[in-house]
Amino acid sequence: MEAAAGAGGMEVVVFPWLAFGHMIPFLELSKRLAARGHTVTFVSTPRNLARLPPVPPHLSTRLRFVSLPLPRVDGLPEGAESTADVPAEKIELVKKAMDGLAAPLAAYLADEAASGRRPDWIIHDFCHHWVPPIADEHKVPCAAFMIVQAAFVAILGPRWANAEHPRVTAEDFNVPPGWIPSPSIIAYRRRSEAEFMAAMFRVNASGVSDFERVWDMFERCRLVIYRSCEEVDPGMFSLLSDLYRRPAVPAGVLLPPVIAAAHGGRDEVLRWLDEQPPRSVIYVALGSEAPLTLKNLHELALGLELADVRFIWALRKPAGLFDASGNADERGVLPDGFEERTRGRGMVLTGWVPQVASLAHRATGAFLTHCGWGSTVESFAFGLPLVMLPFVLDQPLVARAMEEKGIGVEVARDDDDGSFDRDGVAAAVRRVMVEDQGKVLRNNAGKLRDVLADKARQERYVDELVECLRRFRVDAC
Repeated sequence: MEAAAGAGGMEVVVFPWLAFGHMIPFLELSKRLAARGHTVTFVSTPRNLARLPPVPPHLSTRLRFVSLPLPRVDGLPEGAESTADVPAEKIELVKKAMDGLAAPLAAYLADEAASGRRPDWIIHDFCHHWVPPIADEHKVPCAAFMIVQAAFVAILGPRWANAEHPRVTAEDFNVPPGWIPSPSIIAYRRRSEAEFMAAMFRVNASGVSDFERVWDMFERCRLVIYRSCEEVDPGMFSLLSDLYRRPAVPAGVLLPPVIAAAHGGRDEVLRWLDEQPPRSVIYVALGSEAPLTLKNLHELALGLELADVRFIWALRKPAGLFDASGNADERGVLPDGFEERTRGRGMVLTGWVPQVASLAHRATGAFLTHCGWGSTVESFAFGLPLVMLPFVLDQPLVARAMEEKGIGVEVARDDDDGSFDRDGVAAAVRRVMVEDQGKVLRNNAGKLRDVLADKARQERYVDELVECLRRFRVDAC
């Protein structure tokens, strides 16, 4: 849906966290706002802006990009500007560097005000706890855009709820918190997942705990936007509105366009898929930030080999497998002889892969995923059943929800440390790709695809968001 620019057009600044799993949904939201006649300024760092996909020409006059150089931080590799550029243990340093953008953002807003262009809104991410105070100085309201699963925001809980129902041990995260109505599956199964959550209470290398960031941010914003919809998360938005005491507004699933070309021609992955039978290939991608070890990668590879099915593996820079300079070390990432033994029925690619186009291809029959919310949402559009290998944050909750919906099977894991082996990988892949259960999963995934294929309904979510932004631009929550 598009609208001509008019007197009612708003000026919106968007400022995502420095991770591509966040920047891409922020860009999709920006494009939809620009298509409705609003002017959107997308703020990030130079290298990140250079790596974003191109904006459609017809939106270029309404969507501009502002570059704020990222300050240097001791311990952060040269040129690192996103979480994709560093191993997992250095992500907190990226937050510390990002916090250094407070003064440049304030200067940008002051320049805009001096030019008579005060924004109507700033839409920021989970960790930008310092943005609302700066925005307040310029009388600009803030909205948070949460690109994670809505249930993850529910399990975090606001400051007041955590005070009434304190969680002091990892085991406290293995059960639903006291503010979520029973019965509920919003809890972590494994100790390793719960320990990760408990650690978010502790001050990290950025100087601020993640919980403090989130609480401060929620307490200062006027409304919270979610990358979801009632069809995916029924009843969740009324719960979140009550819990956080400000409107929880679904923006729809914001699916990105299918990009099928690379460097002016059809990508080698898509050419290979063209040659495969329908629904015969499992697409494998665990994102760029999953805390994988070398043993994890070897067991995953050998599990794919044991499963004896066709596969494409988008193997991105594995966190933890970096050299002393912070550069990825790809030597020995795959077991000896793996690529030779699977040649012809499998592809392993370490560069850019057209994920959405690969998932959309007729030859793709399932998706082996870490259950990051962005990747999971992309799978919805194509009715793909899931083989699930979650690690941290919202990923285990997403996996439980997809299992509950009957569209995914989780790889068997150790309940204590979350480890898995090749046999567990092979068994899960074959359940989805070969055995009769796969037909049931595919049917359920197809039903969800058909619901989300209602593009008019998805666009109405954005229209309703725009109306909320207009209303709460003036009215405080």
